[in-house]
Amino acid sequence: MSALELLVPGGTGQLGRDLAALAGPGLGVTAPGSAELDVTKPGAVIEAVTALAERAAAAGARPVVVNAAAYTAVDQAETEEERAFAINADGPRVLAAACSSRRVPLVHVSTDYVFAGDATQPYEPGDPLGPRTAYGRTKAAGEDAVLGSGASAWVVRTAWVYGKHGSNFVKTMVSLESSRDTLSVVDDQRGSPTWSADLAAGLVELAERIADGTGPAARVLHCTGGGDTTWFGFAQAIFRYLGADPARISPCTTEDFPRPAPRPAYSVLSGKAWQEAGLTPLRPWEDALAAYFAT
Repeated sequence: MSALELLVPGGTGQLGRDLAALAGPGLGVTAPGSAELDVTKPGAVIEAVTALAERAAAAGARPVVVNAAAYTAVDQAETEEERAFAINADGPRVLAAACSSRRVPLVHVSTDYVFAGDATQPYEPGDPLGPRTAYGRTKAAGEDAVLGSGASAWVVRTAWVYGKHGSNFVKTMVSLESSRDTLSVVDDQRGSPTWSADLAAGLVELAERIADGTGPAARVLHCTGGGDTTWFGFAQAIFRYLGADPARISPCTTEDFPRPAPRPAYSVLSGKAWQEAGLTPLRPWEDALAAYFAT
């Protein structure tokens, strides 16, 4: 029997697939993609949450929803904010309402983009929000919807996520290493690279605590890889693990690569609240990157 039964909307994405991969004795995971479960459709969401509760009851397990569904095309969101809002704000609102009515706890994954990105020390969960992009605004609205829903809900912000699935910075650097002699990477944006497999394990640990009735008192938490670096530093580390010369990468500024959506200059999130809740900190980002390339 499973001690914990998860429903993971967005289950075919980068994080969702790593959550699904953790299924095994004591952990049941149902991870539908958007084609199977559209989080903006109340009827479908109610049906999925009801089915989760029934599966858990039949297995003698405890149900938790971990929402990994998100619109993450940061630049595209600038011209598709309505669509991004539907997925990033309306979707969590619908999920939270269904979870509240079925008394199923909800863990909602959010982002560093809800902050202005102009800090000089790691952001704490209670720091003022100040999103500067359509993506950030829609994710902030999703947080508000979840936290104001009356559901037993937690928001977990993360940043700079990469993994084996989907598109991400590590995959881009691997591709560029084999196709270009040299390249320039931004060196004035700072954050904490986070391996989606480590994040998935952290979210399951949180879900287990919630299911046991010992969920953190703090309803907003930060979970990222330990330490921080710039995109340039991250790229150099990737090249080293590829056996390539990091000197092939040159540092540049954000102004050298203008984008439709402005990138936060500072995305480091404090893990203090996560640790104070008794949750296991994610390993240093360098160690996680080594493990990523070893798998």
